[in-house]
Amino acid sequence: MKKNFYLTLALLALVSGSKCLAADPAYLVKEWERAKAFTLEYLEAMPADKYGYKPTPEIRSFEQQLLHLADANFGFTAGITGTASPIERGGAEKSAGKSKEVTVKMVSDSYDFVINALKGMTAAQMAETVNLFGMDMTREVAFGKAFEHQTHHRGQTTPYIRLAGATPPNEKLF
Repeated sequence: MKKNFYLTLALLALVSGSKCLAADPAYLVKEWERAKAFTLEYLEAMPADKYGYKPTPEIRSFEQQLLHLADANFGFTAGITGTASPIERGGAEKSAGKSKEVTVKMVSDSYDFVINALKGMTAAQMAETVNLFGMDMTREVAFGKAFEHQTHHRGQTTPYIRLAGATPPNEKLF
């Protein structure tokens, strides 16, 4: 009985320590395309004259939140792939205050940068380890962190839209 217990523990340890297959980049492309479309709906929902709106003075404006998201999309992807970002670090957020059209284009371009990078990846490359922000992780995990970041900041803007008197888009899970 004890022998079976220890054998089971050893097998569980072996299985849990094995690497999983990396995500299919084509699946991730679809997820990022969905996220891009959803984020663009958020940008369209907010009236242009409210892009500078801040619920409280010490936090980012609506526009700054979405431009921060764009900066992160560029930065994460450059770090994950080793490809140079088309903008300087923090360059998207520095463009705040120009126009709704400039902000929408910057955010859209940031998603395109991620999507195009993913289109150039193989499953084997997704399983490779990279160092991102001083931490070792697979490219798959790093892209997951980037996805989580953009979701977080897009979600933070929902109350901004409501407080500005507009209606945010409905969730797009699929």
